[in-house]
Amino acid sequence: MRHRSKITKLKRNASHRKALLSNLACSLIQHGRIKTTLGKAKALRPVAEKLVTLAKRDDLHSRRLAIAFLHQKETVKKLFSEVAPASKDRQGGYCRITKLGARMSDSAPMAVIEWVDRVETTEEIVAEPAADAVVEVAAEETPAKKPAKKAEAAAE
Repeated sequence: MRHRSKITKLKRNASHRKALLSNLACSLIQHGRIKTTLGKAKALRPVAEKLVTLAKRDDLHSRRLAIAFLHQKETVKKLFSEVAPASKDRQGGYCRITKLGARMSDSAPMAVIEWVDRVETTEEIVAEPAADAVVEVAAEETPAKKPAKKAEAAAE
């Protein structure tokens, strides 16, 4: 029976489980969405939501508590500057878990965990003009190849 046992142990001891959840939370904050097993996603959700609630307070003590758990100052900075302000009007439920199905190798149930109020990063916006630049370069190269074909046809 699982009465009153709320913590999912994930077949790890306490220190390994804390390190795993800390690393998963850092990855979620940095990337906005991560693909992991369903059990890890369900274990990560309360941790991530408590971190966002902590970041919404935005005082020195909450920053120090977040740094003590995450151990990465840049990630804490992103949590306080981007993730928490994006969900300032939300009372809770900051994460969404979407089931993906079984993994091919071992049939482990997979899931994607992401922020509900996800902020679009500048990398995604910058990626679109880079594709246009590739098209322009390709357009410049094609006229150079055509005269070479005409010269070959004239030589024959």
